[in-house]
Amino acid sequence: MINGCQRAVVAVKFEGVEVLVMALDGQPAEPFTARNGALVLAPGGRADVFLDGSAAPASAAPILLHDGKEARTVARLLASAERPLRPARLRPPPPLPSNGLPAHLDLKSALRFDVALAAAEAGWVRPSSFTASAAPIFRTKAGRTVVLAVKNPGPTTTVFHLHGHHFRLLDRLDDGWKPYWLDTLAIEPGQTQRIAFAATYPGRWLIESVATDWAAPRLVRWYAVE
Repeated sequence: MINGCQRAVVAVKFEGVEVLVMALDGQPAEPFTARNGALVLAPGGRADVFLDGSAAPASAAPILLHDGKEARTVARLLASAERPLRPARLRPPPPLPSNGLPAHLDLKSALRFDVALAAAEAGWVRPSSFTASAAPIFRTKAGRTVVLAVKNPGPTTTVFHLHGHHFRLLDRLDDGWKPYWLDTLAIEPGQTQRIAFAATYPGRWLIESVATDWAAPRLVRWYAVE
């Protein structure tokens, strides 16, 4: 599943089917069942899922798309009326092979930075005005764990995209993380989300911020891994 929208956060719901999430944003996850069969995807977000169910022959299950205002039926899953169906669901599959991301992040000794996503915040510029001579939002040595407190002080949900690295979404108590990796995150107005990643790849990397408003500009800053 891919959200190809420029700005809209969407939800996709599969009625009557178990939705097992195997990967998010191109990185394998610890498989987990989507709550109520629904997936929420930020702009550019991706989800690899396995669908399984025990529908009656010739039955149809709707696929709903919610754009933040209302849910619409956009497709249906049809159960074959000709071939025999399995009497029960398959056993859960094993996780997909790792792409080499670390199994553990050292949060205790992590470098910590605050990142505010708002056009009024100093340092954010449109891509056409970006120059590498601007000061980075933070610097880190390669091999360090970095924790970012990403805050949306604006009145509209804002999408944060980290180039160069995938990150873990931390639990509210900052003592663990969700069982998946992301590179894009939608943050609601007034909310702060904490993320952590291993600074593995040296270079200068962009951070993107764009509000979910058709008139809002896309803004960028950069960070350095040295």
